[in-house]
Amino acid sequence: MKLDQVTLPVNNNLLSAYWSGSEMLHNFYEYQLREESYLKRAEYLKSKQYDTKQLSDIILKFMEPYGITEKITENLAYLADGSPVIVGGQQAGILTGPLYSIHKAISVILLAKKQTEKLGVKVIPLFWIAGEDHDIEEINHTYTIHQTEPKKRVYRERNNRKTMASTTEINKVQLKKTIDEIFKDFGETAYTQELYQFVLSSINDSETFTDFFVKCMNSFFKDEGLLMINAAYPPFRRYESDFFKKIIENNEKIAEVVVNKEQLLNDAGFGKPIEATLENANLFFVQDGERFLLERVENLFINETANIKFTKDELHEIALNNPEKLSNNVVTRPLMQEMTIPVLAFVGGPGELAYWATLKNAFEVMDLQMPIIVPRLNITLISRKVEQLLEEYKLTVEDVFVGKVKELKNKFLESIQDEEAMEQINQLQRLLENQYQKLSTHLNEQQLHLDFIIEKNIHYHAQQFEYLKSKIEQQVLLKHDKIIRQFNTLSSELYPNNNYQERVFNPYQYLNIYGPTLISELLELPFDFSNSHYIVRM
Repeated sequence: MKLDQVTLPVNNNLLSAYWSGSEMLHNFYEYQLREESYLKRAEYLKSKQYDTKQLSDIILKFMEPYGITEKITENLAYLADGSPVIVGGQQAGILTGPLYSIHKAISVILLAKKQTEKLGVKVIPLFWIAGEDHDIEEINHTYTIHQTEPKKRVYRERNNRKTMASTTEINKVQLKKTIDEIFKDFGETAYTQELYQFVLSSINDSETFTDFFVKCMNSFFKDEGLLMINAAYPPFRRYESDFFKKIIENNEKIAEVVVNKEQLLNDAGFGKPIEATLENANLFFVQDGERFLLERVENLFINETANIKFTKDELHEIALNNPEKLSNNVVTRPLMQEMTIPVLAFVGGPGELAYWATLKNAFEVMDLQMPIIVPRLNITLISRKVEQLLEEYKLTVEDVFVGKVKELKNKFLESIQDEEAMEQINQLQRLLENQYQKLSTHLNEQQLHLDFIIEKNIHYHAQQFEYLKSKIEQQVLLKHDKIIRQFNTLSSELYPNNNYQERVFNPYQYLNIYGPTLISELLELPFDFSNSHYIVRM
């Protein structure tokens, strides 16, 4: 493997300003992204009290069914003793979801290792699984490459209810069918059967989306000691009981400061990432496995759709006795992480960076401090086949990202059109239409009015000429199929659907080519956290 860095055109102004240390963002984040911030944050954490022994026990209990390694056990012990934590997370997608889920985990692990060396204390990597999320349509699919084009493969089981990923039971038969389609697209390699059998075994041993996700993730990172916790895990919810009560108590003030902060962010030119409202309670109520967002209306917490209505005291009682019936949203999840975990830094993508920018004052309302926010690593994998095509067409990866492959393909398609054949067909069509016109004139002179029949015949012949043109075009494209497929391969593998590879494909597509050690090999590369896009040449 060879690691390169490229600087890409700015398409996220907030991310660019954050990396540059822009002063205009100092009002939105607690810490600047610099080494001294970690030391300062570590000192701050020493002044806070966390029940890390209980937290460690909960994570152990959660992870035990998925397999505990010596390294995980070691990290749990460090956590129990109060070690600081690097946190990152993602929804529970099929086959781990897009590659950036893996890139987040890699980022968390590498940052924890780096800060362990820098601070001289053990720093623990933790992956927060958003198992409470209920938008199943976001996680029920993945993409493959089918005949050189991106192909969406969907788990087609539907549930009209807004059940959480952690409580949505998978239809194992249907999911296996989806997996079969995916692996068929991958093609057979020396590693296919091993990967396929592991995935099928994981499905058989899973009941929910979250189960399946954790099994896949743990297989990649267990030897690195990556800890994982499902946000909706009932024992973890009970651990959060007092913290839910604190959120409820400060609910109105949290909403107010978030709305105000988001307006300031918008005024600074960075938009409104969460569209916060004063009425939003920023909590969900879980009823029969479904999540319903609560709003505050006249001192009540309600959801009209579900006919839910609570007073503040009643919601306090729920937090005390049934905290598993409460769930956080985009505003309160970071607050809950801060109250439950000694977070040294949070690793996130551009979207997370944006919504965290609205929360600084919400942390202060809760007598908390926002942790260091670290943008995750951005990575594109380049296969040997793609590398050869780049060299053949004298293209760079950056060229592909800015659309030059599509330009080349369009120019090539224009160049191979058989214009002579098309012109001859057009001449035939004009000749036929002229002859029909002469016939029509003659018939009308004879008072034989058949204009409708003549127009119908002209239309029929026009359709036949178009059909002939399309067949000629098909044959021309077939003649040059190899070159067209090469252009498609470059676009599909590096910039599928006009998006970065890491946002479209899942890791198994690459494990199928390079083997199950691929991710551990990626972890050995000298990544650094910077405003660059990493290119891994395989």
